[in-house]
This record gives sequence, C-alpha cells and structure tokens, in this order.
Amino acid sequence: MRLTLHTDYALRLLTCLALKPGEIVTISDVAESYGISRNHLMKVAHELGRAGFVETLRGRGGGLRLSRMPEEIVIGDVVRAMEEDFCIVECFAAETNRCRIGPACRLKHLLKEALDAWLAVLDEATLADLVARPKPLRRLLALAG
Repeated sequence: MRLTLHTDYALRLLTCLALKPGEIVTISDVAESYGISRNHLMKVAHELGRAGFVETLRGRGGGLRLSRMPEEIVIGDVVRAMEEDFCIVECFAAETNRCRIGPACRLKHLLKEALDAWLAVLDEATLADLVARPKPLRRLLALAG
C-alpha cells in the first residue's frame, strides 16, 4: 500500500501543528520546514479543515492549528479522510473491473484482508504517538522550542 502525496503532506502538516500546541502556524512556515510545495500544502490544509482536523484562521495573523488534542486524532481516520480510494487492484472497483478471473480469484480477498490489517494498525496510533519524542523532530524541522 502506498499513500498519496496528499496524505503524506497531511500527516506532515498535522505533525508540525502537534509540535506547536496552541500556536497558530502558517502554511508557509510548514512548507519551509519540510521543503515542500506551499501550493500543494494549501490544498491539503483546506481538506484537513473540512474534515475537522485543523482550524483555519483567515486574515492578518491567520494560519492553522489543531482543532482537537493530538491524542484524539487517530492516524487511520486521517488516512481514510485524505485518500481518494483504497482500490489497490482493479477488482476493488466494480465499475472499472475488467478482470476475467474475478469470480474464482482468491487474491482479491487476500489483498482486502491485508488492507484491513494495515488500516487496523493505523487505527491504533494517534497524532500524539507521532510526536511523543518532540525534541528531535523540532530540531530536524528547525522549530523553536
């Protein structure tokens, strides 16, 4: 399973916000810390806001902050909210499935079981777990504190 860049950036953005609890952080600051696209990060931030993970504050002095405590943000929920779909093989989407062996295929079930297990592991972790050792993360991202 591979996460899209969109989900990767969402997890990075949330990590950065969790490292600066209660502070308002700008998209430009996060983009600079990670060395990633500000424009792409803006789209990610918008979607995270719509999904209820971040608060977006407009205007002068605006930016982003977590809308919930890091221990309340489950990584599996973030991944599900940000990924467009989990069709890791053609047969996972009935409308586009052209596979001839579908009715007899056991691989589809095996892959579904693997995907469910992967998401179950992500459901056991929270954003707080990702920032449990903040000092090295802050140093690598050049964040104060």
